[in-house]
Amino acid sequence: MNVLGIETTCDETAAAIVAAGEDGRGLIRANEVLSQIAEHAAYGGVVPEIAARAHVEVLDRLIARALDTAGMRLAEVDGIAVAAGPGLIGGVLIGLVTAKTLALVARKPLLAVNHLEAHALTARLTDGLAFPYLLLLASGGHTQLVAVKGVGDYVRLGTTIDDAIGEAFDKVAKLLGLGYPGGPEVERMAEGGDPERFALPRPMLGRHEANFSLSGLKTALRIEAERIAPLAERDVADLCASFQAAVVDVVVDRLRVGLRAFAEVAGHPTALVAAGGVSANGAIRRALAAQAGEAGLAFVAPPLNLCGDNGAMIAWAGLERLRLGLVDDLTAPARARWPFAEPKAA
Repeated sequence: MNVLGIETTCDETAAAIVAAGEDGRGLIRANEVLSQIAEHAAYGGVVPEIAARAHVEVLDRLIARALDTAGMRLAEVDGIAVAAGPGLIGGVLIGLVTAKTLALVARKPLLAVNHLEAHALTARLTDGLAFPYLLLLASGGHTQLVAVKGVGDYVRLGTTIDDAIGEAFDKVAKLLGLGYPGGPEVERMAEGGDPERFALPRPMLGRHEANFSLSGLKTALRIEAERIAPLAERDVADLCASFQAAVVDVVVDRLRVGLRAFAEVAGHPTALVAAGGVSANGAIRRALAAQAGEAGLAFVAPPLNLCGDNGAMIAWAGLERLRLGLVDDLTAPARARWPFAEPKAA
């Protein structure tokens, strides 16, 4: 079984072919990703209109390249999966209309995939992980702790009440005059900084619910930066290191609460999983791996090329749904917002 996956929800245009492997994992036969970082860098963030035009210009060629790399024709795929949201609605529409057209012409099943669900299932693509597992989904737009109980069966244990982790990293980078995208730049500067120089707060630490809050931490960093301005390179490095250390402490504390909440809704997890672009951060990965070890759990995180948005995760989520007969018709809508997990009952 082979599925074509299409991803256009933000600033990466991607197409991939993924097959079902014999060991329960997926076999990535092609994974083409074209980033738009250069187009958006001058603006310090993603411009939706520019992103949508870029998707239009390259998507058909990326799909053709993925099929060529996999040595397949469109007629040979078993389904066409597409990220139908959440995301920038212009980009989502471009991917969805393209997928619908291909499905109609080739007479293939359409699989309208929730982009967040695709991140949640990536651990099964790479590691063949069994359900249930605890997921930390952290990206530029989302921060959630989720009990992944099965395909289409997710319980949200906690979420951010303001900024997502990736959003906070990006805003700190912009505040400190670093490049775009901000997360990797903050991490790079933090490597040479002193994480103890600035006493930044750890929001929500010790709270009984598994929610996150990053807005106050970001504000505290701004106040410190303004207090010592103008900033030397050492100051920027120390601010980045102090900020990153605070985020790590918050994540570890929130994860401990999430593990207790997980036991209430799903029993014992098979693993702790990190997904989303923030899972590429080395300091956060190391902290999560240590916390998993402390809890007696395996730690699973995708390779770096599958942390960000990509077509392989969309294709795999589509494949998982196709095996269960969860196909969509041509009325499937594009969604700017699309929660994928029901909140844990109080």
